[in-house]
Amino acid sequence: MLKEIHPKLPMRDKNATREYYYKLGFREFGENDYEGYLMMQRDKIQIHFFEFQALDPRQNYGQVYIRTENIEDLYQSFLDREIAIHPAGKLETKHWGKKEFALLDPDHNLLTFGQSL
Repeated sequence: MLKEIHPKLPMRDKNATREYYYKLGFREFGENDYEGYLMMQRDKIQIHFFEFQALDPRQNYGQVYIRTENIEDLYQSFLDREIAIHPAGKLETKHWGKKEFALLDPDHNLLTFGQSL
């Protein structure tokens, strides 16, 4: 039986990634600080990151879809904290029955937040 999933995304700079995800309301997970590896958690989800210093963000296709509740409040909280929304990812209702918005982290990992209607 499958229970959880923790996506692993590339990062170039651990400190920059940590700071960005702090702004999103994530906190570091675990008691150990692993070289070249970072685990961030918010509520019931974790995202793990592995160091890839040679990553070209323009060539990165890392993506995560995060299901949420109260998407309007989450979206507004990011706007209030001046977190950049993806140029094509503003909050909108999609024809597939979800309300979604998207962000790009410092390494161009795409974070899409969605809520069922």
